Amino acid sequence: MTLRIAVGGFQHESHSFAPRATRYQDFEHPGGFPGLCEGDAVFPAIRGTSVPLAGAVAVAEAAGVDLVPLAWAFANPAGPVQDEAFERIIALICANLSRALDAGPLDGVYLELHGAAVADSFPDAEGEILRRVRAIIGAVPLTISLDPHCNLTQAMVDRVDALVPYRTYPHVDMKPSGAQAMRLLLRRIAHDKPFARAFRQIDFWISLPAQCTLMPPMSPVLDARAEIEARTGAVELGFCFGFPYADFHDCGVALAAYAETQAQADAAADELAAFINAREATFAIEILDTNTAVARAIQNAGTGKPVVIADTQDNPGGGGHGDTTGLLSELIRQNAQGAVFCLINDAESAAACHAVGLGNTVQLSLGGKSDGVPIAVTATVENLTTGKCTLTGPMGAGNPGNLGPCALIRVAPGVQVMVVSQKMQALDQAILRHVGIEPASARILALKSSVHFRADFQPIASQVIVAAAPGPVVADPATLDFKHVRDSVRKRPMANR
Repeated sequence: MTLRIAVGGFQHESHSFAPRATRYQDFEHPGGFPGLCEGDAVFPAIRGTSVPLAGAVAVAEAAGVDLVPLAWAFANPAGPVQDEAFERIIALICANLSRALDAGPLDGVYLELHGAAVADSFPDAEGEILRRVRAIIGAVPLTISLDPHCNLTQAMVDRVDALVPYRTYPHVDMKPSGAQAMRLLLRRIAHDKPFARAFRQIDFWISLPAQCTLMPPMSPVLDARAEIEARTGAVELGFCFGFPYADFHDCGVALAAYAETQAQADAAADELAAFINAREATFAIEILDTNTAVARAIQNAGTGKPVVIADTQDNPGGGGHGDTTGLLSELIRQNAQGAVFCLINDAESAAACHAVGLGNTVQLSLGGKSDGVPIAVTATVENLTTGKCTLTGPMGAGNPGNLGPCALIRVAPGVQVMVVSQKMQALDQAILRHVGIEPASARILALKSSVHFRADFQPIASQVIVAAAPGPVVADPATLDFKHVRDSVRKRPMANR
């Protein structure tokens, strides 16, 4: 008998203190991912991309499953999702799900979610999505994949048969996570028995730079996760690092274990939680101020490989607008040579460059649209593009770039800047190559990113420096004015100890 499974997705990472809210049109035209789609348009949009649904679909098709597409949506991280956008998109998912049930019984449902979405009226947006889906499907098996920056809640754990967060940051295993969630769904359907589950919250936050799984302090935790899962017999030991910029009760680090027995689930969850708690002090890491970061980059440049500076606090992948100018100003002030700044999100400046044309100069008030701190430059236009490219790196290979009209400009003798019209994190070398820059040839690469850049840029770098230039994705979330987070959580490791 052929199984019939409905699939869809909704991805957003919401920063409660970001300068811009997330609108419906941000889901229609996201940078780096397909736009909002539903029904028969879903599979053509996601095939060949790196999204989890693509991995889930591949597993299901190999198993001969009859797949029913619902709707799929992604918007780049920013402020909370406006109610209009949330209601319209979730209505598409639910309406298509209802129509799927009208056409015949469903054996299962898989959803690609993020886990850190906040909507204006629903702080735990994924919990609300799952409540609505459960109300429609009843006891039909349901599994989900999650970004590990998920702020996991009890409601989310209770409403799904299994959840699978990505294991990596940078997220190079999005498709494998979707594939694993589909495999668990098929297993759940075949066994016709729910898994036991256990949920644990960790009472300290981990900053984004400390969450990188390529190195300590996070890499040993992921190694332990795999070992504990295998030894205890858990079918899934999901570890969510948290996104410490969402101002709601359950913001933070958490984990969930699913297993055949409650004893197995509890054992796996308790052991991983204990391992994380014992390593709390290792997650307190140092970030350099802008002046020191640039000075160090200039001192160490010229080895044949670029020095990479991460502009972590204006990360478009964490809710920044990608337009603050603190790091760029410092590169100019210190007379950096061979520096390429990727990127400044400023549609007005990009349009001005296109208006004057290639090879000409233009006076720009560059960047600063989100924080009111632009930089005045005389720019020479060195290249102009439509901003359309295909990503090639480990994280986004096959995804569309969609950067809008772009310009490569020179703003000082040794400093070039890529100006874009559409917000996107600087996580892929293809972004620079499409404006004529070979990243490996630069002396200094300044990237608007916290960690995702490491997947594609760290292999070509002589050194990686993380700089705390101005921006909303603060390296120390404890400095933000949270109102709704539970009192028991420590907003930085070892605080008040």
